[in-house]
Amino acid sequence: MNRDLLNLVQSKMSSFSKGQRLIGQFIIEHYDKAAFMTAAKLGTTVGVSESTVVRFASEIGYEGYPQLQRALQEMIRNRLTSVQRMEVTSDQIGDSDVLTKVLNQDIEKIRRTLEETSKQDFNQAVDAIVAARRIYILGVRSSSALARFLSVYFHYIFDNVTLIDTTSSSEMFEQILRIGRQDVFIVMSFPRYSKKAVQASDYAYKQGATVVAVTDSAASPIADYSTHLLLARSDMASFVDSLVAPLSIINALIVAVGLKKKSEIANTFSRLEGIWEEANVYETLEAHPKSDREGF
Repeated sequence: MNRDLLNLVQSKMSSFSKGQRLIGQFIIEHYDKAAFMTAAKLGTTVGVSESTVVRFASEIGYEGYPQLQRALQEMIRNRLTSVQRMEVTSDQIGDSDVLTKVLNQDIEKIRRTLEETSKQDFNQAVDAIVAARRIYILGVRSSSALARFLSVYFHYIFDNVTLIDTTSSSEMFEQILRIGRQDVFIVMSFPRYSKKAVQASDYAYKQGATVVAVTDSAASPIADYSTHLLLARSDMASFVDSLVAPLSIINALIVAVGLKKKSEIANTFSRLEGIWEEANVYETLEAHPKSDREGF
């Protein structure tokens, strides 16, 4: 949903009842706050009943208030500044029991991700990745952590993986210059969406590559270029992007691809275990007996 929602509300103001006009005016002036209010809280804020808020949602064409609320959230997802995000979080969470509230919100994001992500797109993306001549992975800003995580495990599975460095736009395009129809381009972007991710997705799409887009909404600017769209909820938590659900999608991709390349992975890790042990890469519990730890 875009700013047309606000135009719709504005255009219908003259036909609203007095209470509905109060709701409409508040939404137009404070849509960033209204998007995260319950119907009851919105009603209390403007001085009308909860039922009036519900009827208002129906009046402008939504099945109920939850659908209107989601439309508002979609509209503002890429507009809020970091300061506005913190203000919204203060209203949503407050200062008490932040741990429980944030974790419960993340659980809800994973639940919605499971409902909304296409299993067909997911399975087709896995098949395309396994068959690819070359795999390119791109994530910008906070999404770069997801991209790096995916690339670490894909490097164990494949020898044809490129994690794209996004230090500058020109260098980014130099790295994907030869991308083509036999290649897969995996791109991740969440609000606020990166222009670099959009530009690179456009280029990969025009070169005929299979584009696997991991993003939060079909309205995301990288969704337009996707061959396979994997939706993962990433609603904000304060100025921080919540990437729990996107990481779950990435984990699922790694596991699904790994199952298709099981024998190759077994051989790779058998060799790696010998290298890690010889190089003394990992700490062992035996090196720190419990009795010694308790003495400190």
